[in-house]
Amino acid sequence: EADDKKKALELSLKDSQTAIDEMTGLISTLTEEISVLAAGIKSLDKAVSEATAQRQEENADFKELMANDGTAKEVLAWAKNRLNKFYNPRLYKAPPKRELSGEERITVNMGGTLAPTTLGGIA
Repeated sequence: EADDKKKALELSLKDSQTAIDEMTGLISTLTEEISVLAAGIKSLDKAVSEATAQRQEENADFKELMANDGTAKEVLAWAKNRLNKFYNPRLYKAPPKRELSGEERITVNMGGTLAPTTLGGIA
């Protein structure tokens, strides 16, 4: 009976050692997988930050382009209206009358001139 207990304990010890060896191998495998995933996450974070920077740059360029486009359209509309004044007076739209401030009325009444407030020509 003592031999049976001894053999059972040795077998149990052997099974435990085998299980420990398997778990150790599994732990090392999982550790390697975790390090690979961590490297992948760092790489992905870098790619996301680069893409974000590129999109912000492109957005700034787009906003500048749209602002310049709007300004160009205003200049073209002004030039078209100015040409209509001479070549097609029916389509000419006169600029709206401006309400003068007190100082401006005094300047005009005394024979002075006001500074232009709209585009007056090509700079």
